[in-house]
Amino acid sequence: MTNYGWGILAYVALIFIAGVGVMPLVRRSGKRFIVAGKALPFFFVGTTMMAQAIDANATMGNTGAVYGPGGWWAGFQFPLGLALCLVITGLFYAMPLNRLNLLTLPDYYYRRYGRLVEVLVAIAMAISFMILVAGNLSGVSWIIHIAFGLTYLQALIGISVVLFLYTMSGGMFSQVSTDIVMIYPSIIGFIGGFLFLYLTYGWDFFKPAIPAGHFDLSGLMYLKSGALLNWAGILALGLGDVVALDFMERVFAANSPRTARNATFYAAAGTIIIGLAASFMGLMALKLSPNVAEPRMVLPTLAMGLPFIFGLFIMGGIIGAGMSTGDGGVLAISSVFGRNIVQRNILKIWQKHYSEQDRKALDARLLWVTRVAAIPVMAAAIWIAIIKPEPGILLVLAFDVVFAGCFVPLTLGLYWKKANTYGALASVIVGSLLRVILYYKIPPEWAGADTLIPPLVSLLVMVPVSLLTQKQDPPRHHINDYVPSEEEVLSTAY
Repeated sequence: MTNYGWGILAYVALIFIAGVGVMPLVRRSGKRFIVAGKALPFFFVGTTMMAQAIDANATMGNTGAVYGPGGWWAGFQFPLGLALCLVITGLFYAMPLNRLNLLTLPDYYYRRYGRLVEVLVAIAMAISFMILVAGNLSGVSWIIHIAFGLTYLQALIGISVVLFLYTMSGGMFSQVSTDIVMIYPSIIGFIGGFLFLYLTYGWDFFKPAIPAGHFDLSGLMYLKSGALLNWAGILALGLGDVVALDFMERVFAANSPRTARNATFYAAAGTIIIGLAASFMGLMALKLSPNVAEPRMVLPTLAMGLPFIFGLFIMGGIIGAGMSTGDGGVLAISSVFGRNIVQRNILKIWQKHYSEQDRKALDARLLWVTRVAAIPVMAAAIWIAIIKPEPGILLVLAFDVVFAGCFVPLTLGLYWKKANTYGALASVIVGSLLRVILYYKIPPEWAGADTLIPPLVSLLVMVPVSLLTQKQDPPRHHINDYVPSEEEVLSTAY
């Protein structure tokens, strides 16, 4: 085994120990398992948000896209869009949503619009995140396959077992502890690797290898340079990821609205810094590694030529990025599946009067429902990663469907008192279906418009439908004015 192999093995072992070691903090509590008891301070929330943003797309996918014919904006759109999402979340969503004492994002749709909207949103979000988890498992497995000489399937099963065990041990506590282990060495690797190359060779060494139009604003200004597709990617991430389950779980876990808001800004800054380093290394690879045929191998190839410590931290960062997004996705989906589908609609666990013993029983029941739900969730993600090892197109479509159908009801529900159930249903159904239709019907030269049009139509549908159905579904107390009790949160009966 090479030095890199031993280093990666030690890195994965450290992640596993950090994740399993915090299991006692759960204390048989579903609320502590899902949102860490809503008690996380600024540094922990900011770190785990940053780790969720810096995924395989923002690192390995970013570098490979910049290296390819699409140029700078084809790759940098990933960290830029994710950082933009964090800033928008901090400005408009983090504080009001943190105040509401939510456990999952579909809880908001249930409380604001009712059970049918909740179920539709929960199913759409769960499917999109299963594909996200599968994509990140696939990326991590590919690196392990290279480092250890295992088959792809062996690497996939092995890393999936590690991720599942530590995530189900401590829930959100495991994610915080493992994210701290993963993200800061990654920052050292990316910044250190970029600075090493820049200081060793100087920018004039790399400039001749960069094609004309590759590193300018043409990728944002001209259709022939991919501007429409790039803007679609930036806006889909910047707005669409506002309804990302993993980001919002961290917003709910913050110990105060102010902590939730400030943590998003901290995470956005870190995302941009790492994203810039990864993008610039994509440009540098045009000179240093001009014959890499597989885009996802550009960053690993470049990392292997760096001083060992930087190369190891970058390789570990790629693995960490995939595992962090994967464990966040597994926890988020299992929480949604267990709470918003199984517990609320199948088990229907609630009652009218609560003693302290009842409350503890409800909290413990939420924990086991969530852990049991994680088993089929993980199995589905592994299955997708086997049959579709690179689910990039599926991932874009899945997240676009969520963006198209769920973003408008969330936003109007917070900021427009006349938003109602009929409007939300119309918005979710029309926006989501239109995105699927455009996926098959949009001409290739207009790629990107299929992402941008459906959310606008969703808005144009929800407003008039809500206004026309005020008598059938008049505005109730506004959600911002109502915070449920602990018993209501745990029982889901509010």
